[in-house]
Amino acid sequence: MQRIRMYQIDAFTDRLFSGNPAAVCILDTPISDVLMQSIANENNLAETAFIVPGQQEFEIRWFTPTTEVDLCGHATLASAFVLFNELKFPDTQLRFKSLKSGTLLVTKQDDMLLMDFPTDTIELVNGQFIHEIEDCIGVKVVELYKGKSDYIAVIDSEKTLINLQPDFKNITRLQARGLVVTAKGEEVDFVSRFFAPQLGIDEDPVTGSAHTSLLPFWSRKLGRDKLIARQLSKRGGQLFCAYNNDRCLIGGNARLFLKGELIIE
Repeated sequence: MQRIRMYQIDAFTDRLFSGNPAAVCILDTPISDVLMQSIANENNLAETAFIVPGQQEFEIRWFTPTTEVDLCGHATLASAFVLFNELKFPDTQLRFKSLKSGTLLVTKQDDMLLMDFPTDTIELVNGQFIHEIEDCIGVKVVELYKGKSDYIAVIDSEKTLINLQPDFKNITRLQARGLVVTAKGEEVDFVSRFFAPQLGIDEDPVTGSAHTSLLPFWSRKLGRDKLIARQLSKRGGQLFCAYNNDRCLIGGNARLFLKGELIIE
């Protein structure tokens, strides 16, 4: 019988039942990919993070209910919250080692956790494909970009973003992790929604990794390096961002929802 410590954290929020929930499993030793995927599927959350403590850094991997992903912001934030607040990591900075995204740093500043992520490179997309994206979201696309993992569609307003009704079947056909739709914010600098039915997540509540693509665009657009963002899902969440060329800081709060043990027989 194997026992695995697990926590569920609401990330990118300062209150429970909002933000993006993630499970964090603390492993004494690595477990198989099959078992990690089975646990993530059983949890049925957007992401489950698996952490293996090391001497100077922590190995981290992220699984949706259906697949492993290269990078996940909210589950990294949740993992840092567990290590700092539940397991009492003594320093103010954590180092996570990931398979596909290199070394990721998370710094604790009072109640805020700041993640240091590599900035995505986005390229402008022209031509007929814009109309395919419009068929996915049912509204006019002002500009369209493609990053490493996602398409980023810029639309005219926050109101349009709130009201759009995505066609998940069409989005599933995209050759991408998902589709980010974004607009200039009314009360914050920019707002977004993120759809990834191809990963088993129709709409993700708050997507930290998507902001590695959004931040360089909005920083150039608005002429500022420090920006406040909000993801307009039903649960909602707020992110504090700083653009530094090839790196970006993505910060937020988090709250503990539950903790316990998985029993693997």
